[in-house]
Amino acid sequence: MERLRSSPLHANISTALDKHLEVIHVVQSRRKDEIVNASNRQRQGAPRCQDDRDVFALALAIREMSAATRKARTTLWCALQMTLPK
Repeated sequence: MERLRSSPLHANISTALDKHLEVIHVVQSRRKDEIVNASNRQRQGAPRCQDDRDVFALALAIREMSAATRKARTTLWCALQMTLPK
């Protein structure tokens, strides 16, 4: 879109996209932690209640990703509107 406009987009657009990428990495990390901890607990025969912390952390990360996705979609729509010819 910057190329089509021949000028840079507003800084908030880049910020929203960077935040979206950041929360995606957080969700990936939480999911990886959940898988690793679940497999370790299964080998050790530990109680299942410890599993809840990983699930809650993943759920919180997904909630943050959902909000960041909505913001990124909105900012991309705004960037598109600014890019389209009038």
